[in-house]
Amino acid sequence: MILLTGQYGLMGEPVDSPQATHRTGAFYTGKYPNLFVELLGLSESQVQAKIDSAFNQLFYGNDRNQRVYYPVGRDRAYIKDIASNDVRTEGMSYGMMIAVQLDKKEEFNRLWKWVKTFMQHQSNAMQGYFAWHCKTDGTVLSPASASDGEEWFITTLLLAAARWGNGEGLYNYQAEAQFILDAMLNKAESSDKGEEVTNMFNRKEKQIVFVPLGSVDDFTDPSYHLPHFYELWARWADKENTFWCEAAATSREFWKKATHPVTGLSPDYSTFDGVPTNAPWGGNHNDFRFDAWRTGAHIALDYLWFARDDWAIAQSNRLLKFFYSQGMGDYGNQYTLDGVVLEKEHSPGLVAMNAVVALAAGDPVRKEFVAELWRTPTPDGRYRYYDGLLYLMGLLQVSGNFRVYHLTGQPTTGCLD
Repeated sequence: MILLTGQYGLMGEPVDSPQATHRTGAFYTGKYPNLFVELLGLSESQVQAKIDSAFNQLFYGNDRNQRVYYPVGRDRAYIKDIASNDVRTEGMSYGMMIAVQLDKKEEFNRLWKWVKTFMQHQSNAMQGYFAWHCKTDGTVLSPASASDGEEWFITTLLLAAARWGNGEGLYNYQAEAQFILDAMLNKAESSDKGEEVTNMFNRKEKQIVFVPLGSVDDFTDPSYHLPHFYELWARWADKENTFWCEAAATSREFWKKATHPVTGLSPDYSTFDGVPTNAPWGGNHNDFRFDAWRTGAHIALDYLWFARDDWAIAQSNRLLKFFYSQGMGDYGNQYTLDGVVLEKEHSPGLVAMNAVVALAAGDPVRKEFVAELWRTPTPDGRYRYYDGLLYLMGLLQVSGNFRVYHLTGQPTTGCLD
């Protein structure tokens, strides 16, 4: 396997070659800015020490109020949602992404074996999908899938294949990623039959669904849209390449509809047209709540990697200006889309995601958000699962340590290359 990194672009051409001059995203240039260094004047060693400290606390800190990573036996481990006392595909996939970015192969393999053993359906209509949450002993609590888990599993496995090479069996990372990709588009097309398992992407809309089951596949979650991941799949999957290119383009246009034109806030859930909506069970997810913390960061990271549309700059500026107007250091964590605060608690997970938005923002206020992340200690206590994982991924992204490790692949025409 040929690995392409650093100064090389897709298929190995130097980034200063004529074929690469129009490609400004980090995917092509290999240049990932470290905003802690560039904006705050910190040293690389200071930044690395902060990352190491956060990783060690969340993965190997004390059981009582620090760690979220728990090894099991000689070759498995799980990430625990402390407040809910369960294991979720969200957390497991985030843990795997953190591990591959930090070159922690043992932790990655432990997490993946736990996922493969207890969470992935190996037969029936749900084959290839994952049960979204389980008990810590592996007992399934709900067999249904939360679609973002599958998206992150695929991408972490592909990056692992590029960084470490493929092994045997479940450690053939690329084959495992392809198995999930195949499952995503080979179920029922619609939910007309009630509880029928459906595709994870609506083929007509070319968008990720909230849950590929029954009526809950009729809407989406803006934070589940990950076009920078789909661009990788378009290059490295062994089929449906054009569809993944189209899904990436569709998600970028969807974000323009789903984000508020003044505040930049997005809802937890929306229709495929970007109209805020609620879940059948309620919960006011048509507002900016916990899922939506991630949307701005995903927009910024997509722009950093591929720089497809400068709209991301304006959107990132909008979002940061809104939170700045709410008061640095104490803005709330839930809002209506037009900016009325619903919950005044100031959360480190949102602090981290807003710092990531600074990667695409051009307004000088972005420095304040990077500085606040730097000042924020690693989360501990009851809510350290979500806050902590977003915090650590935020540190990696803002510091330039959240990167594409390249598999060889032929770009398809639909991805504008």
